[in-house]
Amino acid sequence: MRSLILSAVAAVTFAFAGSAAQAERLTEKPLVDANWVADNLDNPSMVVVDIRSLTKDGSPYEAGHIPGAVFAPYGKFGWRAKVNDVVGMLPPVDVISNRIGALGIDNDKQVVVVPAGQNSSDFGSATRVYWTFKVLGHDAVTILDGGQRAWLAAGKEVSTDPVVPKAVAFNANFRPELVATADDVAKARAEGVALVDARPVSQFKGEAKSGVVARPGAVPGAKNIPQSKFYNDQDGAFVAADVIENLVADAGVSKDSKEITYCNTGHWASVAWFGLSEVMGNKNTAMYDGSMTEWAADPNREMVIPE
Repeated sequence: MRSLILSAVAAVTFAFAGSAAQAERLTEKPLVDANWVADNLDNPSMVVVDIRSLTKDGSPYEAGHIPGAVFAPYGKFGWRAKVNDVVGMLPPVDVISNRIGALGIDNDKQVVVVPAGQNSSDFGSATRVYWTFKVLGHDAVTILDGGQRAWLAAGKEVSTDPVVPKAVAFNANFRPELVATADDVAKARAEGVALVDARPVSQFKGEAKSGVVARPGAVPGAKNIPQSKFYNDQDGAFVAADVIENLVADAGVSKDSKEITYCNTGHWASVAWFGLSEVMGNKNTAMYDGSMTEWAADPNREMVIPE
């Protein structure tokens, strides 16, 4: 069963097909460094999106952000939604498109996503937002590797001046091939599609589980590559393509096979998706948005406790 996302797709795709212009891409790279961002800050084609979450101390954006950046905190902005009783899903396409347009992002803008960058799970907020743009057909998106942490480490200027963006139209061109459904996952083994479980080993083996997941265990046939392997917490940087190739080989997954990543809610899975698809270059990779929250909620769906 597809979510409400796809219920809006027909209308949105019909309305926007052929009207969504391809953005000017200032870079083809999925990751850029602080120097690249600084060199392009005055380019009107670029929008820096600070997605750092609010903390007990308040707004990190107000404390200091990349000059000119707009603020769209990961947990509060509405990047994700509860759809068909499943938490953390992509909102209906028209809804998320309007939210993106409210940030001053139209189809001609190069987007730079900036997380805090403190660890792999935090960096997952950026890979999830990046995946969202890709699903909506917007290729002109990149991530500041290391996030705000890297910006500060490079000694770059910060601003406390808030940016109030002018709303514009963002027209989506939905890419269903990047969004795996429960049916896709159920057919994966028979169709030769590799399943990559991005959760910690303890959750993969059923020794622990997330509070939003009904049952412990994993999808039959899945291989485990924990999302923490894709990001160097000490250095504050995503790992290189050759490291990911070794991770894939060690897990027993072909580096160019069709793949579906999943986790609990589609957050950690986006880290693995980004690593496999964007950094390593396997464009046959999709992400199961509902992940274990959706899968385990149906008692008829098989689960196993891997050895």
